[in-house]
Amino acid sequence: MKQAARQITTPRPRLSLSIPEGMAPVEFFNSPANLKNLAEENGLFRTPEDLLMYRKLIGHSTEFDTSIILDTSRRILDPLGRPVRRDQMSRKQKKVWQQMTQILCDYMLQQYPDPERHLIVCGEASLDSTWPLNKPGVPSIRMIHNHFIVFPLDELEQAPQADPNDPNLTDSGHHSLFLRHLSEVYHEFLEVLDLQILKPISTEDSSLKLTGYPQGLPSWELSDGPEKLKDQYFWFEYEQILRGFLDFYRTFFSLVATGEEKIPDRANFPNQINDVLLASNHFLRVARDLRERVIQDPLFANEIRWRPAYKQILYRDDYGRLIVTISQNSVGNAITELLGIVVNRREDDAAYAAIEPGLVGRLLEARQRLQDAGLGESLSAPCWPANAFAPCRG
Repeated sequence: MKQAARQITTPRPRLSLSIPEGMAPVEFFNSPANLKNLAEENGLFRTPEDLLMYRKLIGHSTEFDTSIILDTSRRILDPLGRPVRRDQMSRKQKKVWQQMTQILCDYMLQQYPDPERHLIVCGEASLDSTWPLNKPGVPSIRMIHNHFIVFPLDELEQAPQADPNDPNLTDSGHHSLFLRHLSEVYHEFLEVLDLQILKPISTEDSSLKLTGYPQGLPSWELSDGPEKLKDQYFWFEYEQILRGFLDFYRTFFSLVATGEEKIPDRANFPNQINDVLLASNHFLRVARDLRERVIQDPLFANEIRWRPAYKQILYRDDYGRLIVTISQNSVGNAITELLGIVVNRREDDAAYAAIEPGLVGRLLEARQRLQDAGLGESLSAPCWPANAFAPCRG
């Protein structure tokens, strides 16, 4: 079987809300009205810290697919004023975020124990608050997400190959910065991290056999297996990876924006920035080449995310190992595309109705674990008015 990215088609039902005439979809999806509807129609669980677990109605997988979002829409009406990265969350929010992540990962690993049958992904994506509201391809909800997804591997194996030039797979060309131009210095820079639980693993060894993704990114294996997800030091190391990424991103795009070689304010690893990044002629040349392209190409310039936007994922590989990696988050690309999976969502009420009872049942089982941990309260919705699925569409 040829190693290649795959494109799957996932059914979805008709949406219950219509976009008002004259309003762009991205403007509507960021509105308090849409976010209120999301919680009322698809909300599963909410904590006092505003963390909301909900069903992904326009989802990635029909096997298991849910998200946790830091839903600050009831407190902060300005979409540009909401937290979009984990480093912007309070200590309490991060602690509960970690607990919920560990519990849902445990559920997926226990329900789907065979790595030869199911791909398990836990993926966190920041949504850049500086992105223009009317920019095509902007993520639909401007708040930080954590995704929990399971794909049956037989479905991925049978899926057609994706176009290798799909802009979502390539980050509209931006991924090549990490894959082809900056991979070596990116790896070297992150070697400063003093990690004990997470062990560096080569790009070739961390890639999925089916797709060959992720590509060109530093990766770490979680030593001693899933039990370490309950270790607070694992989450400290997970945070260190994000901190290193933020330093790399800010240093690079500050250089592109201003042409000045300087250490960003509030840098986490200033000595490593100075000794590795600003001392690298290759790093400086790539930034200056990109700066020149931004000056000359207005379309390309409009796609740059000047503030840090990332995808940090934890996934189970072919051998049952848990792997962590991190990449920039660019135009329109989904968390699954970091693993070479392009999802085409198709409106199909009948197909979705056929899988909906099983999917919702599994989401409710996972929700019960959060309830049992005393983290918040379960939510009722039209399709689960209590603790069981109830058909809600005619």
